[in-house]
Amino acid sequence: MSRSSSSKKERQQELIEKIKEDPFLTDEELAELFNVSVPTIRLDRLEMGIPELRERIKSVAENNYSKVKSLQGGEIIGELIDITLGKYGVSILETDDSMAFERTKIIRGHFIYSLAESLAIAVIDADVALVGVANIKYKNPVYSGTRLIAKAEVKRTRGNSYIVWVRIYDRQTEMFRGKFILVSLEKPQEK
Repeated sequence: MSRSSSSKKERQQELIEKIKEDPFLTDEELAELFNVSVPTIRLDRLEMGIPELRERIKSVAENNYSKVKSLQGGEIIGELIDITLGKYGVSILETDDSMAFERTKIIRGHFIYSLAESLAIAVIDADVALVGVANIKYKNPVYSGTRLIAKAEVKRTRGNSYIVWVRIYDRQTEMFRGKFILVSLEKPQEK
């Protein structure tokens, strides 16, 4: 009995470390990592007061929305988990059946594009921005239930023009990539 409780304590300590390293690990991924059941991971999280994945994502996202100049929090598709204006940004979108074609369960393209476009606009350091040109490629079909991770990087800034690359992944597999040319506009004067 003391052996299992000490291994439980060790596992829980390692669990804390793993979640600190990557707060976006699912219970399923953690269970696989520790070679235990999903209910065991959930019990460990509860005992240690570690919130579920959705709450961890929401907590991180809330801190990042205030940094964005060009969009309001509700205008960003997905959960904004990391951003440095003028440099890079990361967001996550949990897909579901409401975003998919009914028969195939493949996510409709406009959801994927919207994730990329809103992250590209959010990452530039401007009050108002529009997409001038978008060169995009859907590389693999995305199925309902997939967690997409979008990563944007500002590649070049010239005057009021920005080139932003966005790549969207399912784990390590690239599902979408886009090159956006954005133009910042002066904010219209209030009347």
